[in-house]
Amino acid sequence: MTGYVVTRAGYASDIAVVVGERLLSGIAHGPGLGEHRATWPAPPHLHVRELLALLTAAEIRGRGGAGFPFARKVATAVESGRRRVLVVNASEGEPGSAKDSALMMTAPHLVLDGAEAVARALGVKHIRIVVPGERPAVLPSVEAAVAERKALGDGLRYDIWTTGGGFVGGQARAVIELLEGRENLPVTAWQPEAVSGFKGRPTLLSNAETFAQVAALVALGAARFGSVGTPEEPGTTLLTVAGDGPGGVVLEVALGTPLSEVLRLCGYEPDITVLLGGYHGMWLPPEQAVQRRMSRSDLSSVGATLGAGIVLPLDRQACPVTLTAAVVDYLAGQSARRCGPCKNGLPALAEACAHLATGGAPGARERIEQLSGLVTGRGACAHPDGTARLVGSLLRNFGSEVSAHERGVCEIAAGVAV
Repeated sequence: MTGYVVTRAGYASDIAVVVGERLLSGIAHGPGLGEHRATWPAPPHLHVRELLALLTAAEIRGRGGAGFPFARKVATAVESGRRRVLVVNASEGEPGSAKDSALMMTAPHLVLDGAEAVARALGVKHIRIVVPGERPAVLPSVEAAVAERKALGDGLRYDIWTTGGGFVGGQARAVIELLEGRENLPVTAWQPEAVSGFKGRPTLLSNAETFAQVAALVALGAARFGSVGTPEEPGTTLLTVAGDGPGGVVLEVALGTPLSEVLRLCGYEPDITVLLGGYHGMWLPPEQAVQRRMSRSDLSSVGATLGAGIVLPLDRQACPVTLTAAVVDYLAGQSARRCGPCKNGLPALAEACAHLATGGAPGARERIEQLSGLVTGRGACAHPDGTARLVGSLLRNFGSEVSAHERGVCEIAAGVAV
């Protein structure tokens, strides 16, 4: 790949941010407002009806993981009839994801354009921005962008908040807790944030890429926005490939692009095992990876999701059982520990996975399945569910390797292809 910018977007290593055709199209010119305006015009002031029509036509969905229709979020906030709150959530606690950090460092004004367009349509005067505490280079970039905006005197107020770090710190309710001055951990919520969020007010909270996509839609119009992608899923998406280790890449591809093409672009062979969707995602064995496309409809056919756009290729010499055990151990340590599934269930699941990885653990699969069932659907947040989803995909897609580990043999170490 050529024409990329290298930035401190990752946890432990540099991330290559590749110039793209939409959201990442102007990053080579720099993150300043003047450079940004050479590529993107200032967003017009839209009535909320105009904004909703655009969002509905383009079928924009949130890019933070859940894929919820953004138009429905906006409509819910509008229907509340009360004073609303807008939050740009760029906290990105998932180690494998760097796309929001990359956006806030290379194209912060595109994110702010989208937030401004939505804020003005909803009558919001105060934009709150949340950045990751564990990625210190993001904060000064956002502060510089906000300072340029304030110098224009556009009538909007911007406040920046920094998370306490950790995997669950970027969860929506954890962000609300942070904004309200409490510990940056998720709590049980009985209503969506768009109905009752910050101080009980309707809160439109979405991630940085979502707001950048809104800015692109407002600038291009629905027809041009949909000129790439698929008829059912128009537009592009940002992906972080191998973001939890050296050599990570953030790139932009059209929705519907084959996963094999994404892997080739990043220097990987197309027929390898992939963890798709991050640490709460799903293992795809090589025979599935070569068939899948970057679209919700295609991935759902095998029970997978794009999640937050995370692609983690697995080295052919690495064992998915061993790696899953390590990830589950990490996730158990990252829980809020505010409910039984997180406090007790995840540590027990991590221990069972560790026994399986060590080998010679008859009945480990049954124990793991039992614990996964106990934590699913019972937590205060989705953390236990996501962890169980990861483990379940291992059991389904690598049954032979799981059985071998129960017998005390690792097929990868023994040279058996997986």
